[in-house]
Amino acid sequence: MFAEERQLRIARWIADAGRVSVGELASEFDLTQETIRRDLSLLEADGVLRRVHGGAVAASRVSLAEAPLPERARRNIDAKARIAALALDLVPTSATGSVVLDAGTTTTALATRLGPACADRSSALLLITNSLPVASTLTSAPNVELEVLGGRVRPTTGAAVGPVAVERMNRLRPDIAFVGTNGVDAAFGLSTPDAHEASIKSAFVRNAHRVVVLADATKLGVTALVQFAELGAVDTLITDAQPTGTLREALHEAEVEVLVA
Repeated sequence: MFAEERQLRIARWIADAGRVSVGELASEFDLTQETIRRDLSLLEADGVLRRVHGGAVAASRVSLAEAPLPERARRNIDAKARIAALALDLVPTSATGSVVLDAGTTTTALATRLGPACADRSSALLLITNSLPVASTLTSAPNVELEVLGGRVRPTTGAAVGPVAVERMNRLRPDIAFVGTNGVDAAFGLSTPDAHEASIKSAFVRNAHRVVVLADATKLGVTALVQFAELGAVDTLITDAQPTGTLREALHEAEVEVLVA
């Protein structure tokens, strides 16, 4: 296959999926990752895509790109599992512990591990969430006192959003919030495509004593449409690759603890 034909196929792939990883492309075309990176650089120069850590996103869909929940659940499964396993160590063990789990596939991976982990607790963990998948996962979990924030449910993410959820969250001060994001950018901070979802995420960040962001490497260096927090509002970022360049510098300046799973 000629390079031009391969690059056309890559462009079509990204246009359809919204994002792609270097590893996926290298496997698909049976080429080295160095060759794929050169292809992506050429396509970026043509304005077709935007390079991000570990891959690329479609230039025309960066700010509003939002894949359906089942599709996102199939992506980066291993990375999300490692991030969730590391995040589990941060869950408070005190008798009065309280945790927020945001909507998202990585937070759902954490919920899957949290249920069995709570079996040995001496008292119930208060778990607050706006996520239907998280709530479903933990409904029958032992030693979990579940509070589901109300509101309109977004089918794309399974998240309850709106003023009811935000107002309730503003009356709570949980020990720790595990928050998902569509982008982590040096200048723009944390962002997501939907304004309503940004509002509840902002409430999580604003009201928790500790804020932990769970984001695989494909989210690093990416901006979505709506900012919901600056980097300085984050205590810890758990990801699966060390941030580089300006993002690494910005995280250091904001005193964000970075944990690599």
